[in-house]
Amino acid sequence: MKQLKQIILGSFLLATMGGANAADIQVAVAANFTAPMQVIAADFEKETGNKLLLSFGATGKFYAQIKNGAPFDILLAADDETPARLEQEGAAVAGSRFTYAIGKLVLWSAKDAIVDVRGDVLQRGGFDYIALANPKLAPYGAAAMETMAALGVLDTLQPKFVQGENIAQTYQFVSTGNALLGFVALSQVYKDGKIAEGSAWIVPTNLYKPIRQDAVMLDKGRNKPAVDALLKYLRSDKVKAVIKGFGYNL
Repeated sequence: MKQLKQIILGSFLLATMGGANAADIQVAVAANFTAPMQVIAADFEKETGNKLLLSFGATGKFYAQIKNGAPFDILLAADDETPARLEQEGAAVAGSRFTYAIGKLVLWSAKDAIVDVRGDVLQRGGFDYIALANPKLAPYGAAAMETMAALGVLDTLQPKFVQGENIAQTYQFVSTGNALLGFVALSQVYKDGKIAEGSAWIVPTNLYKPIRQDAVMLDKGRNKPAVDALLKYLRSDKVKAVIKGFGYNL
């Protein structure tokens, strides 16, 4: 009986310690990384007991919020410039920054046979609107602008632009038919190694600057073991496999 009581007490103490050590981590996540981050967060919470409080949006907006005191511990940006800038300005922990994914741009329509495999639809026309993310806030929007400029169609297509605040809203414009086609992140339409629905052209990477997506520990995440654990987890082979499965390069 005494031994049984000791086992029960030990189990209780372990559970109590686990609860005491568990922490909430505030993470600002670029909208294009929504789907993979939801998978990663569920696994991380299950393995560690920590809770991830995820906010999804445009990197440019997150920058402004962080500078105004938003309580984020980590930023998973859609570029490498914003984390570097935060580091230089003392709002992020020096030396904590690393590239967690390299994004890919895709021209996509929710309907079949609209976007051809070479993207000739951009030259041919036949659509009223084309969606893209705000290039001032979202790196995927900037990449879309670079692509159209490289193809010589920017001036022709500009009157047809429908701009989303971020890449998630841009996807919604196309998926609901408010725009027949648009530039979105490959991760939003990629499943099981192929485009999940509709028609698409994966934009050649020589038409836009590499979308290097960096993670960085923000000043509010300093000296928090759970934050360190998440950043380490993001560099694990398990997470790399998830990221690659959503169409990113590493």
